[in-house]
Amino acid sequence: MNKRPEAPEKPYRVVQWATGAMGKTCLRAVIDHPDLELVGLYVHSDRKLGLDAGTIARRAATGVLATNSLEDILALEADVVLHCPLLQFPYEAHDREVCRLLESGKNVISINNYFHPRSISAAYATELEASCHRGGASLAGTGINPGLIAERFAAVASGLMLELESIRCREVYDCLEMPNANYVFDVLGMGLPPEQVDLVNGPLATMFTAMYRQCVGGLAERLEIPLTGIESDHQLVLAPRDIAARAGTVREGTVAATNWQLHGICDGRRVITHSVNWIMGRELPGYEDFTHWEIALRGKPGLDIRMDLVEPDEDGVKTTAAQYGVAGMVTQAIPHVVAAAPGLCEFPAAPHYRPRLREPTPDRKQQQ
Repeated sequence: MNKRPEAPEKPYRVVQWATGAMGKTCLRAVIDHPDLELVGLYVHSDRKLGLDAGTIARRAATGVLATNSLEDILALEADVVLHCPLLQFPYEAHDREVCRLLESGKNVISINNYFHPRSISAAYATELEASCHRGGASLAGTGINPGLIAERFAAVASGLMLELESIRCREVYDCLEMPNANYVFDVLGMGLPPEQVDLVNGPLATMFTAMYRQCVGGLAERLEIPLTGIESDHQLVLAPRDIAARAGTVREGTVAATNWQLHGICDGRRVITHSVNWIMGRELPGYEDFTHWEIALRGKPGLDIRMDLVEPDEDGVKTTAAQYGVAGMVTQAIPHVVAAAPGLCEFPAAPHYRPRLREPTPDRKQQQ
């Protein structure tokens, strides 16, 4: 597929893949954007099959009807697929369809994976890249976390550092008002008896280790930190009593918070820590007061950054700040991914910390 220029005369032709909470927000963003043209829509739900995309998005009719056929999508002429399905076990469950999309010549932007595949394994990255080159397409993952907090915000902040000793990124997200019971209890693991949660080799640990090690590996590569390994240090917090959540009840003694934590190791010490905490309410011990994200850099100078999402003030609109944020990241990534050379695509950051400003060369005086 021939790459389009960064500023095309025609709108980018977009396929929206899946219409859950995140996917539906991305769908609206595509329909509303003057530089984007919706050309295809993939859905998982039978009740959405055949509906106009505008009906699903609560917009005017678009003429694009929802399909659940991969073959229908492959047959379309499109520049990019916004791949936004719900997380699913195992983590690589969507690899086959993504590779087929790439091999059909369509660039793919994911909100769940492909942020830094080399951090999962070299073989995994090589297989994905082969599909990219077979179709002449690019693959990228983006979002708030992974995608922005460590790999870009922390990297940019490191540009202040004369000496960098360590970086810690921490996310805390309250899931108490999440409506999707399947996502809260099955994917996030809330309400599980602790003895059923294997924090090393279980399905939850395997999936979230694969996801968040990409944050650690991507940041380390960007900052030229030679990691010798990435290790996990996952933790659970149990409900001190029954917790009434929007998705259902989290029973006393079951999982009420998870901390998926990865550490990048260099010279035998933890130089990068990425900690993702999902919680069921602020009454849990240790989570009474928090910000959505904290970035702490230590060295010369030290730096602490705290950031909170601000929910939109819109009457009658259920879309959350996180959903808007992901849709913003995805749509703004489209020109970069479409213009990129075929292969695994990563996003630029502003100037950041570098241990060396240039490669060492022989002393010029000694050469004379």
